[in-house]
Amino acid sequence: MKHFLRISLLSLGVFFTPFTPVIAQNVQVHYDFGKFIYDKDMHGRPLITTTVEMFKPDSWGSTFFFVDMDYKSSGVAGAYWEISRELQFWKLPLSLHLEYNGGLNFVRNAYLSGVTYTFNNKGYSFGYTASAMYKYIQQQDFNEPHNFQLTYTWYWHFGQKVFTFSGFADYWREKTLNGNYIFLSEPQIWLHLNQLQGYADDFNLSIGSEMKVCYNFAARQGIYLIPTVAVRWDF
Repeated sequence: MKHFLRISLLSLGVFFTPFTPVIAQNVQVHYDFGKFIYDKDMHGRPLITTTVEMFKPDSWGSTFFFVDMDYKSSGVAGAYWEISRELQFWKLPLSLHLEYNGGLNFVRNAYLSGVTYTFNNKGYSFGYTASAMYKYIQQQDFNEPHNFQLTYTWYWHFGQKVFTFSGFADYWREKTLNGNYIFLSEPQIWLHLNQLQGYADDFNLSIGSEMKVCYNFAARQGIYLIPTVAVRWDF
């Protein structure tokens, strides 16, 4: 689901996959413009969101998690996290997928299982994953906990690795007052300063933006487009 009340993720900032030969961690800070664009619907929406992400491959697949927190002047206004595991004991680009989603502010526990197909080109400059999953939503309002979710993620490093375009798209069934199907996507664009002349290689600061695209999401009917400006530090 990768959502939260900013509601994000697995937008890995840079998406990595079970075949990526590196460990990745990053911290992101986003300034959200939803409050200004949709004043009537989102007048109380927090302006700041932080995201902490980690991805680690091993001999049996990979583990990924992220934690989102939203902030108001009074303190933390919401929290959401996801943790997922890709299990792979073979050389085919297919893995078994296990995932948990949960958080505060009416975010219900969700348990997912399914399969993931992964592609990376030879230089790891472009790749994507596609997952098909069964989704159990605990204490679903309409007593329909059995659902499905389709997830697509991608990354593309370009401009001699100065830029990264990455993101995810989720489509899932969940019966709500606004309908039975929800769409959420969060494409991001990043400029990596350590790839520019004059910056040290270990100056791992990136600046960028995210566009949240959602339909019938978070108790709101219809399509919403919510941009952010952001900074990220990779460890």
